[in-house]
Amino acid sequence: MTRREFIALLGGTAAWPLTARGQQSERVRLIGVLLAIAKDNPEYQPWISAFRQALQDLGWIEGRNIRIDIHWATGNPAEIRKQAAELAALAPDVILAPGTSTVGPLMQATRTVPIVFPIIADPVAGGFVDSLARPGRNATGFMLFEYSISGKWLELLKQIAPGVIVTDEQGIRPCTYKCCENRVNLADGAGFEHLDLQPPLNELPFRPH
Repeated sequence: MTRREFIALLGGTAAWPLTARGQQSERVRLIGVLLAIAKDNPEYQPWISAFRQALQDLGWIEGRNIRIDIHWATGNPAEIRKQAAELAALAPDVILAPGTSTVGPLMQATRTVPIVFPIIADPVAGGFVDSLARPGRNATGFMLFEYSISGKWLELLKQIAPGVIVTDEQGIRPCTYKCCENRVNLADGAGFEHLDLQPPLNELPFRPH
């Protein structure tokens, strides 16, 4: 499935006249959502409300032409895999999954259901897409920033603080490898002193995705 088909499925339908939609007897579309957080966590409640409102603004109304099935998986990897498998088994029309921790298990669970990630660090290094230009596979979405922008940050940093030391996070978050590789290469070329930071996992304040 192409990126264009993904966009058409998730949001491109907004271009359809609402009156025409009402005249069509379409089946109810199933939208799956996988969140690696507890259901009672207040952080994601506004996010879910905004998602529902945005769909409604585009003419997609729960109970009329869509159904939303939200799976809450906490942060436990085993629970995420379980919920991903259950959600994929429902064969939804599309799955919304923010973050590496949810997209990975979903792609292991299905190679056919479209998966859209609203934010992810590095979809290429994570193995979710073949390339930014041609994602391939069954996942697409948005990343935090384009790799080359880190070079601009370094150029500004060099001007502001020439004596600063550039650190390398490779090995801490594998999903950001491409960005780190690009930044380190640019830092070396710009004459920054380079320091590797690769502490043992048990010393990190977080666990890699």
